[in-house]
Amino acid sequence: MSRYLWGACSLFLFAQPALAASDADLDKIRAEVQQLKQTYEARIQALEARLQKAESRVDAAQATAQQAQEQVTQVASAPPPAAAAPAGANAFNPDISLILSGTYANLSQDPNKYRLTGFIPSPESSPGTRSFSLGESELGVYANIDPYLHGGLNLALAPDNTLSVEEAFIQTLGLGHGLTIKAGRFFSAIGYLNEQHAHTWDFVDNPLAYKAFLGTQFSQDGVQLKWLAPTDTFLEVGAEIGGGGNFPGSERNRNGIGSAALFAHVGGDIGFSQSWRAGVSYLQTKPQSRSYEDSNLSGATVTNAFSGNSHLWVADFVWKWAPNGNVTHTNFKLQGEYFRRREAGALTYDTTASTLSSAYAATQSGAYLQGVYQFMPRWRVGLRRDQLDSGHVDYSLNNAYLARPDYAPSKNSVMLDYNPSEFSRFRLQLAQDKSRQGVTDNQIFLQYLMSLGAHGAHQF
Repeated sequence: MSRYLWGACSLFLFAQPALAASDADLDKIRAEVQQLKQTYEARIQALEARLQKAESRVDAAQATAQQAQEQVTQVASAPPPAAAAPAGANAFNPDISLILSGTYANLSQDPNKYRLTGFIPSPESSPGTRSFSLGESELGVYANIDPYLHGGLNLALAPDNTLSVEEAFIQTLGLGHGLTIKAGRFFSAIGYLNEQHAHTWDFVDNPLAYKAFLGTQFSQDGVQLKWLAPTDTFLEVGAEIGGGGNFPGSERNRNGIGSAALFAHVGGDIGFSQSWRAGVSYLQTKPQSRSYEDSNLSGATVTNAFSGNSHLWVADFVWKWAPNGNVTHTNFKLQGEYFRRREAGALTYDTTASTLSSAYAATQSGAYLQGVYQFMPRWRVGLRRDQLDSGHVDYSLNNAYLARPDYAPSKNSVMLDYNPSEFSRFRLQLAQDKSRQGVTDNQIFLQYLMSLGAHGAHQF
């Protein structure tokens, strides 16, 4: 019995250290678990704090954006202020451009005796002066006046040192619905070439048709309305009214409208390499005592004057080609316009002496076709054919003093130009001008054109 008791006591004594060691390990594990729990709770609390702070920042940003949007809406709906002082000397910073031009002309016929046979001439239809001349230099100033209006001024310095205002206008911005209104003095949008400034022409001079029917270019002092259709195909229609003081009109010293014009242009792309534009236009003017010099049947120079109505129709077409739309290396442009004019009213013969007034009616037409090919970078060559038809002219009783024309003026021109950059151009032009019956004027022109300063893109 004692032997069994001794064994149990021995087992108990050996088990006590083991149990003591097991309790210590458990306490240690419990401590580590508690520490991990505290650590993770701290981390979770830190993450929750960061999340709360980020959400607060997002809410604040959204509130700021909402407030800014409300302020923009209030500003947009509020009327414009009566006056606002600029923030500094550079607050008004318009685009200013200067076009420098010079020409050397070798003409085989006296330009002072120039006259388009069979057509009532404009004072600006002369081919220019012989030898060296300044050409036409232009100074342009353009800028947005405010969010609602754009303004522009273009001054032209002629070779005879006279300064004229080619354009001075205001134009609406963001009127909406494709509408634009322009008011002041501007080149009319009839035809194609009329709206372009001289330094953008592909030849030194403009075609005979422009000289015969528009006196170089027709400028309106009035108002123009354009509408651009919201279509994939380019479609533009417009109307103009003005004082009609420029040829083929004249100064009338009357209230009201002296000229009116309608025009429509349509265009688009053919693939990636071709584009086109076509248009029709109508211009009506009401000249009063529009005087001009002419030769009577006996060869004497007389001054006549026309009063009545002038109606002009114009059809224009332009086609351009460039490989994949890249005009840098090579490109080609084909351009043409057709003019037809009817005038009816009264013509006074020899206003300084005889002053014989009689009915007058004339229907005349003309056209030009030109092509310009850039055969390599910086180099272009062009060819233009001008043709006029004197048509039917009836002086009524004054047929006894004035010859009824039966001549068709024409002109052939070829040009070569070199463009060191988009801001400079040098041009050589040769022409055979048969504007005067029985006379051929062989012409040689050398021209330079330089563009300084900011200049807007040219039209298509």
